[in-house]
Amino acid sequence: MEPSRLGVASRAALSEGGDLARNIAAFAPRPAQQDLSGAIADAFEARSTLLAEAGTGTGKTFAYLVPALLSGLKTIVSTGTRALQDQLYHRDLPRVRDALGTGLKTALLKGRANYLCRYRTEQAKGEPRFSSREYAAQFQRIVAWSGRTRSGDLAELEALAEDSPLLPMVTSTAENCLGSDCPMYADCFVVQARQRAQAADLVVVNHHLLLADLALKQEGFGEILPGAQAFVVDEAHQLPELAGQFFGEAISARPLVELARDALAECKQVPGSLAAMQVPARELEQAVRALRAAMDELPVRATRRRAAEVPAVEEAFDALQAALLTLEEALEPLRASAPGFESCHARAREFSARLRRWRGFPPAASLPAPVEDESEEAATGGSGAAAASALRAAAPTVAAEGAGEGEDVGEAGDPKRDARRGGGSVRWYELTARGFRLSRTPLDVSGPLAEHRERSRAAWVFTSATLAVGGQFQHYARKLGLVEPRTLLAPSPFDWQTQALLYLPPGLPDPMVRHYNDSMVDRIRPVLEASGGRAFVLFASHRALRETAELLRDGPWPLFVQGEAPRHVLLERFRASGNGVLLGAASFREGVDVAGEALSVVVIDKLPFAAPDDPVFEARLEAIRRSGGNPFRDEQLPQAVIALKQGAGRLIRSESDRGVLVLCDPRLTTKTYGKTFLDSLPPLPRSRRIEDVVDFFAGRPLALESDSSAPDGEDYYYR
Repeated sequence: MEPSRLGVASRAALSEGGDLARNIAAFAPRPAQQDLSGAIADAFEARSTLLAEAGTGTGKTFAYLVPALLSGLKTIVSTGTRALQDQLYHRDLPRVRDALGTGLKTALLKGRANYLCRYRTEQAKGEPRFSSREYAAQFQRIVAWSGRTRSGDLAELEALAEDSPLLPMVTSTAENCLGSDCPMYADCFVVQARQRAQAADLVVVNHHLLLADLALKQEGFGEILPGAQAFVVDEAHQLPELAGQFFGEAISARPLVELARDALAECKQVPGSLAAMQVPARELEQAVRALRAAMDELPVRATRRRAAEVPAVEEAFDALQAALLTLEEALEPLRASAPGFESCHARAREFSARLRRWRGFPPAASLPAPVEDESEEAATGGSGAAAASALRAAAPTVAAEGAGEGEDVGEAGDPKRDARRGGGSVRWYELTARGFRLSRTPLDVSGPLAEHRERSRAAWVFTSATLAVGGQFQHYARKLGLVEPRTLLAPSPFDWQTQALLYLPPGLPDPMVRHYNDSMVDRIRPVLEASGGRAFVLFASHRALRETAELLRDGPWPLFVQGEAPRHVLLERFRASGNGVLLGAASFREGVDVAGEALSVVVIDKLPFAAPDDPVFEARLEAIRRSGGNPFRDEQLPQAVIALKQGAGRLIRSESDRGVLVLCDPRLTTKTYGKTFLDSLPPLPRSRRIEDVVDFFAGRPLALESDSSAPDGEDYYYR
């Protein structure tokens, strides 16, 4: 295919003597980066779709920013996390824009929960809701900052923790935002950020924001999407999994408690309203706490059907449903008196509807009118309790076949049709230390994603270091609803033959046996001794992580264990130590960048097959089985390969890094599917001898010899 004009210009900008080489210190031209940029530019010009895997070190950020800035198209770039979003917008984008000399307008846009809400902050002043003096002082610092900030982006407050209980008090959600009825609408930071994004040529968002608005969840960005001519989705391997959250729906403990407290806070605006609101608001908070206490009997994560098996839990659900109905009725006569009461009424109604849908009950409009009851129970319970009783009476049996783990009822569509498509949805819950989340998740998001993509008539570029399985893109393309898309594998520029070694420890037992962890630690101790620590050890389970932490406590290296401090604190301490050993689980497999000698070993204890206790994953496998597919081949294996590639990608981050990747799971060589994992990794030389690891770190040359026992298609092993 003839390269497009934009493709030629993009390649030239990234070439020797081009704009970036002349204007960015330490920029090094890379052929793979130029190929990637050219392919992205061609997709922009043709308004087509591209799947591109860019190996670590390719420089994919510059590869897509160059055509995006040169094209003049309204472009939306979506990244995996807010931290990556900030890095892209504040560091990478200005460098490329200045090097190219383009004057295009750019904007950073996040979800509304990232911006200070002036109205809610004002409401929180004087509230006796601070659990400690420390939080009260921190709130005052937020108030002082609110008078100085121009963006309202809470990322400017470095001392504010991501899980701070102050955040719900000073931010808005799609449910509690008053919109244009807000008395502070003219000074709203969300509105201002939205306006800047509408006027910009290139907007940097994150996947949560992009998906929320594709799913019409009203994050305040939806009106910008129709005008975009090109979308670049970076860290694209995360998109299908995240999409399930946004094309489904959920209800959780914290927004319910916030609703009760917001209803009370609004009483300051309307004299006499406190008397009507105090009891219903208190009952809602109590019902939320009672439900969480009742769910202590349940597993941490399971399906709706499992929750229905415990009578006390069902009774607690009834009480919560009744409390929401009672609050809704109490708010009804107050709706016209203040926009805040109108908002609370709408939230109570919406939460009640979500709870009914999650429980498999019919919509409230289809309920029979409650029978008048003169009993003391009805009098004290109010009409909310009566309505909840009617709702139970009208409900189908929740454990019935039609409302199982893999299919939904009511508004979920035609279960038979969904089963044929591998679709439908699963209703499930998850418990946290003090809360719960009730979710309804679609099992297949390819349909809605394809519909939105086709409706946009825009170019779509999906890129990541981990999209392909064994060099093929079918798994990911299927999840996106793509049929024979254009694809590109841009190889890493690293010299794998000299920079890295793959060590496969011999003699390990089957990973299912009880003593596997002890054997694994015995095999990795000599590696850690040879490297002097400087290692990540990544685990498939938290139990194995904790066991290994005890076994390695006596080692000569500083030990950093996930769960003993926040992730960013552990990483800072690990980098500063110079010879630490960090033990982490799935969250350390991606989004972690430790370049240099501080990280010279990555150990992966087992092949990262998804946990069997994930109800969404289990329902997805069952849907594949029902539609005639092979759950292991079609879902479990590809997901595990991509997860392994993510973990292995932590090792070599620059041209000067050197390190050893240790894959402990013996199934890599004893099972036929092991070859799929190995073929998906970069071309690292391999060894089964600890002596080669010792020589590697000692800087001694390693004799490369042919090995007749190597797997098919492999012609080298270190001996």
